[in-house]
Amino acid sequence: MAIPRQLPNTITIVRILLAPVSLWMLLVDGGADGALRWWAAALFIVAIATDGVDGYLARRHNIVTDLGKLLDPIADKVLTGFAFIGLSILGELPWWVTIVILVREVGITIYRFIVVSDHVLAAAWMGKLKTVAQAVALSLALLPLWTVVGEWIFWVNIVTMWIAVILTIASGIDYVVSEVRGARRKRASS
Repeated sequence: MAIPRQLPNTITIVRILLAPVSLWMLLVDGGADGALRWWAAALFIVAIATDGVDGYLARRHNIVTDLGKLLDPIADKVLTGFAFIGLSILGELPWWVTIVILVREVGITIYRFIVVSDHVLAAAWMGKLKTVAQAVALSLALLPLWTVVGEWIFWVNIVTMWIAVILTIASGIDYVVSEVRGARRKRASS
């Protein structure tokens, strides 16, 4: 069965649009751990979980586009960035964590736009692992599980967030090193 050529990119754009809605719900809840907090977390989880759907559909139906390669990581960054900012605004996540992650994410995104005329910088395996780590850490931090299972869950949140921070930094370094090596190879072959 053929799917519309625009479907994967449409899914990606919807994921981007869900980010401010989730942030709004989180902030309106204001740390009360009420229904809006649960809905914000659920919306984030659905939006971040569909990351694989758009890519799978594009690859399976041979409709991968450069726009999709560019938009997909942006969708991840918008979703996670809004969640990190929301948690920091609520005082649940130190601002330094959000700043370190956003500097890496914005830096790589700007670089992608700079080199797009030369080549599309697709997500590397470490970048994908970083996205999964961020998704897990943010899902646990957004869900007010402490109201259900107790405060021990805060330790799980701290550990998963540290893993996400470490992988974010490491994958940023990996991108820079890979691009420098690629530029050297290109110059050497010219």
